[in-house]
Amino acid sequence: MKYRLIASIMTAGLGLSLFASSANAAISVLGTGLAQDCYQAAEFGGNPRDGVAVCTNALDETALTLRDRAATMVNRGILRSRDGDFKGALDDYNQGLSVDATLGEGYVDRGAAEIVRHDYEAALADINKGISLNANRLEIAYYDRAIVDEALGNVRDAYFDYKKATELSPDFALANEQLTRFKVVRKASANGT
Repeated sequence: MKYRLIASIMTAGLGLSLFASSANAAISVLGTGLAQDCYQAAEFGGNPRDGVAVCTNALDETALTLRDRAATMVNRGILRSRDGDFKGALDDYNQGLSVDATLGEGYVDRGAAEIVRHDYEAALADINKGISLNANRLEIAYYDRAIVDEALGNVRDAYFDYKKATELSPDFALANEQLTRFKVVRKASANGT
């Protein structure tokens, strides 16, 4: 018996609302001070412009380890992305990853910005890299990859990535919501069964 998946709403009809729902994962910074405040703003919200200012101050005025400098750049990118400054976000992600290329979250977050810019191939490569680096909060990586899968017409892969996101985080509302659009349809075999 063969099964196939269909999405009850096809990708073309999803519009920007699904893409605007891509998620970000902030990178924790050790200690206290401006870099920690930047992380808090990226992770827990608030006014993104205020958060960008805090992150910029942390980068300009604080002695940071290379890892914390890279994390602060990625966290500022998250805040710029929330503010709609996707070019600035991509610049921050690129700078952060050039300082520390092992930050899986940076690749996932850069992938999210590329989704909004409709650069799906680049998004897929970045998100896959983030997954291979075992980024924290992998549910976000799988959720974002599912968005890319759908945009590229890979409905089956999208379903399994949304499913994986909910396995990793059963209360992940965005992924659970997307799964409600899918249903499994039994496909008749060649002999009619």
